[in-house]
Amino acid sequence: MFWQQVVNGLTAGATYALVAAGYTLVFGVLEIINMAHAEIFMIGAFIGLLLVTGTCCPVWAAVAGAMIGAGLLGWALERLALRPLRKQGVSHLAPLISTIGVSIFLMSLAMKIFGPQSVRFPASVEPRFFNLFGTVNISLLQIVILGISLALVAALKVLLARTRLGKALRAVAENPEAAGLMGVNVNSVMAAAVVMASALGGAAGVLVGLQFNAVSPTMGIAYGLKGLAIIIVGGMGSVAGAVAGGLLLGAAEVLAIAYIGSSYRDAVAFIILIAVLLIKPSGIFGKLEGRKG
Repeated sequence: MFWQQVVNGLTAGATYALVAAGYTLVFGVLEIINMAHAEIFMIGAFIGLLLVTGTCCPVWAAVAGAMIGAGLLGWALERLALRPLRKQGVSHLAPLISTIGVSIFLMSLAMKIFGPQSVRFPASVEPRFFNLFGTVNISLLQIVILGISLALVAALKVLLARTRLGKALRAVAENPEAAGLMGVNVNSVMAAAVVMASALGGAAGVLVGLQFNAVSPTMGIAYGLKGLAIIIVGGMGSVAGAVAGGLLLGAAEVLAIAYIGSSYRDAVAFIILIAVLLIKPSGIFGKLEGRKG
């Protein structure tokens, strides 16, 4: 029973980690909270659904298509809603409001196109189950979700640590003015951060849609709030913190449902948030020092 819930919790936590990684990447580089991220996550889920129902493509292709679609949406968001404000030198509050506006627009657009009801994936993608050690059942879908989620987060870590783009992202996150003086194209790097974050959100949308076999225009609301809680718990701007916070929250939620009651599921996220902030105000992997310059 306990280990079954742990497996279920890690599966849920892996999708939380993907969503939170998108939030933390944008915050780390642009120093803003992208409130449209949850709706880009939702649009990614619908793109994956349309690909599966319209072309009968496999899950990996639906995830790839959703990442491309969500990435393009992120690029449009950065070019139309964030960059113009940045060029005018406005405060960080203006981009926050701008992304809230985009969030409302995307949700309204999804309701207009797809309707307010949940839509299910076709039965052909229902999971098969495997038994581990005689006590734990894990579905093929859970394996796919864990594998894709952890692979994407690992790829992001490698990109940030080992590639030229990763070094540019870290330089801009540390000090955009100094990075610009060193020849880094700051606008392009910030756009890349939003595109990558949106692509991660799109992938998470498809995986969550498959996990719960339901996609709806409002599915991003709860995941958006929990994603924000996770990056605070894990440490703002830390990818490792997003992963740790996501897995912690997923496991805690599932264990709470199993041993306390389903009505406490959402409360668990914010109880953990308060507890972590009381012990370590900067989050698990966070630093108290801010951006230089």
